[in-house]
Amino acid sequence: MSTPKLPAMALALGLGSGAALAAGPNLGIPLEPADIAAWDISIQPDGTGLPIGGGTPAQGARIFAQKCALCHGENGKGGVFAALVGGAPLSGGIDTPKTIANFWGYPTTVFDFIRRAMPWQQPRSLTDNEVYALTAFILAQNKLIGEDDSMNAETLPKVRMPNRDGFIIRFPDKI
Repeated sequence: MSTPKLPAMALALGLGSGAALAAGPNLGIPLEPADIAAWDISIQPDGTGLPIGGGTPAQGARIFAQKCALCHGENGKGGVFAALVGGAPLSGGIDTPKTIANFWGYPTTVFDFIRRAMPWQQPRSLTDNEVYALTAFILAQNKLIGEDDSMNAETLPKVRMPNRDGFIIRFPDKI
């Protein structure tokens, strides 16, 4: 006789707990848009999100010598960590070392990565002007811009990277 009650009780418990779980655990507080904006530092391939500021290869060379050369070697040609300059075309196979010139598709991605992750022991410690200058230095070392070119929110997205067409674009409307 108790057998028909067991499935009914299980069904009631299942439905009741489903409604309780749907409400969520009520942890934390909702974030305000201004709180989110402070952490939204993403840069799109078309330059959307680039901050105000600018820098030149000469300015970047000084910063690179102080904050980057220890890991990436003199002028970015390789050290303890990856080389940023040079590199054979990727047609040589999967084992070809990837550098800024032969692999990266967009100069804005270079800016975004430096801003977000460098120097590795103090990420996000560089000013926007320092990031522009370092990006300009690395691009100039790779012969992608001239030694006297200045990088800023207007000029950086216009730099055409050699491997730009080597990727399947996830968001083609952002280019």
